[in-house]
Amino acid sequence: MPITIAPGRRPRREAGTAWLFISPAVLIILGLSIVPVVWSLLLSFQANDLVTPSRWVGLDNYNALVQDPKFGQAVRNTLVYTALYVPLSIVLGLALALVLNQRIRLVGLYRTLMFVPFVVSATAQGVLFSFILDPEFGAANSLLHRIGLSSQGFLTDPGQALLVLVGITLWSGTGFCVVVYLAALQEVPPSLVEAARLDGAGRWQVLRHVVLPALRPITVFLLLWQVIQSLQVFDLVYVTTKGGPLGSTTVIVYFVWEQAFKTFTAGYGAAAAYVLAAALLIIALAVRIVRRQGVAR
Repeated sequence: MPITIAPGRRPRREAGTAWLFISPAVLIILGLSIVPVVWSLLLSFQANDLVTPSRWVGLDNYNALVQDPKFGQAVRNTLVYTALYVPLSIVLGLALALVLNQRIRLVGLYRTLMFVPFVVSATAQGVLFSFILDPEFGAANSLLHRIGLSSQGFLTDPGQALLVLVGITLWSGTGFCVVVYLAALQEVPPSLVEAARLDGAGRWQVLRHVVLPALRPITVFLLLWQVIQSLQVFDLVYVTTKGGPLGSTTVIVYFVWEQAFKTFTAGYGAAAAYVLAAALLIIALAVRIVRRQGVAR
């Protein structure tokens, strides 16, 4: 005689089986994401050197950040880096995408060459440019010497180091903008472009009134993505300058690492990390509000 299962028990058994399959992933997410976030938040309210027992200090870490000139310098460096890198990467990415969207010979090769630097790790980029920009033995100063220009300090000059880092990041990060814009340009309706040309619009007018409005959602996405990436820059700084010279390239994430694992003031570093997290959250919410207002119009 066949065994029948009550209707109410089948969904429960299916749900139990489903949880059995997804439980490893849930445990990984809890262990590597949620628990560390909560633990670091609690850590930001403590004086903790990761060795001796911690001591609850409340908002003292956050108050100390406001008065810390090194943290202020890290914030300024990060803002300057972001203000230079984000608009330049988006403008260059759009310009190169418009060029590579044309029917030119070997365009596939050019597109590939544009994207290759993006897949190179920041560590490899740092090592490569550290050799190229070495003040004594680097290829850059050798080239400058041959054309009659004086040698430059590059990454060892406090006035140049941050700008050089922006240039290195542009070399690698612009390729991502190019690829995204190229994909978006394929979705611009050809009928709109043809209609604008039939109405007598020139190339610049088509770009301004047809192409750029169609690319607005992609531009907003790239703006948010590039801002987040620039505010979290660390690898390149660690490999090339380690925050120097004279703190001219110390960014917020490097400051967090330095406090937590170099001076062993983990609570103080966690507080700085949550200041950065709050800034990223505010930026994300602001961009989302702007996008909603744009859609509503």
